[in-house]
Amino acid sequence: MSPLSLRRWSWIHKWSSLVCTVFMLLLCLTGLPLIYHHEIGHLLGNEVEAPAMPADTPRGNIDAVIASAKELYPNKIMMYMSQEIDEPAIWNVTLGDHPNDENYKPIAVDARTTKVITEPAFEGGVFMSTMFRLHVDLFAGVPGKLFLGFMGLLLLVAIVSGAVLYAPFMRKIDFGTVRQERSRRLKWLDIHNVLGIVTLVWAFVVGATGMVNTWADVLLKYWQVTEVAEMLKPYEGSPPPVRMSSVHEAIHRAEAAEPGMKVAFVAFPGTPFTSAHHYGVYMRGDEAFSSRLYKPVLIDAATGEITDRRELPWYLTALLLSQPLHFGDYGGQWMKFFWALLDIATIVILVTGLYLWVKRGRRVTDKVAAPATHTAGGELPALARKQEAS
Repeated sequence: MSPLSLRRWSWIHKWSSLVCTVFMLLLCLTGLPLIYHHEIGHLLGNEVEAPAMPADTPRGNIDAVIASAKELYPNKIMMYMSQEIDEPAIWNVTLGDHPNDENYKPIAVDARTTKVITEPAFEGGVFMSTMFRLHVDLFAGVPGKLFLGFMGLLLLVAIVSGAVLYAPFMRKIDFGTVRQERSRRLKWLDIHNVLGIVTLVWAFVVGATGMVNTWADVLLKYWQVTEVAEMLKPYEGSPPPVRMSSVHEAIHRAEAAEPGMKVAFVAFPGTPFTSAHHYGVYMRGDEAFSSRLYKPVLIDAATGEITDRRELPWYLTALLLSQPLHFGDYGGQWMKFFWALLDIATIVILVTGLYLWVKRGRRVTDKVAAPATHTAGGELPALARKQEAS
């Protein structure tokens, strides 16, 4: 690589890293507890658990589940109801003042007895909800998500440029070498480079999937104005239904239409995942990875009949696949542990990168201030200085 090309890549790496480092450090620090959000929720007593019953206990009527939840807030309307793949004995019911209410009320209802269990804390309480909002949108909504998406793009640029710069660096020393006998800055440079290469693939995958996740609102809106609008053409100009059909029967029809799949969540009329005329029953697979892939079944809320069902478009499938890859929560405890180790290694990379930049700035200042007669006798040999500069 020519010196001019090397300087260009160095400039790209330096500025893409500097601009995004503080925000990437924040995302790594907040992402670490999110990897273990279920475990932390249990520790803090915020995770809801269904009462122990025999495994063959029959499930109750879903309309009765809804009725139990609405007894707590009779003036609110149904927004969503969902089930976790590892906790099918609980229906998570969401009530609000209107279909887009951000101050909704979450209620956990026993799917067998149809009785309310509790009103769970959102995202595991104040601590986890704060970590979640900082990680997702910096408490700034869609603009915050898009801003973090741009920071994710800069991270990818920093990763690629860092790999390009590391190639000529590798010709000078063996892989994994940390030159502890030299200056402290050189030692941290080696640690920064080695950890950067070791975590390169993981950091690229997590950075790319995180960037895709920030586009969720935009992609969902595009899906609504394209495919959803096409599915709802027969209902153009029709008033919303006055009387709603049974949700229990609607879910059974969806399950019969999609054998081998289970209900992930139900969107009620007017919410962003359906229309003013339909129940949106979203089905999913029953395996760790396929459980993240949804298939919508639209059911007429007035008649209870299926009006349309189709696979999600590729861009929403990519979005759903990016989520488990981003958090590493689809492969059990060992996968989470591996993700946490790599997250900590990335924190070290970011901190050492800042340290190297600050130290380099001080060295440049010291050289400018040094007298012209200063010799290199007490400094690093020329080859070491070249390696350090790289």
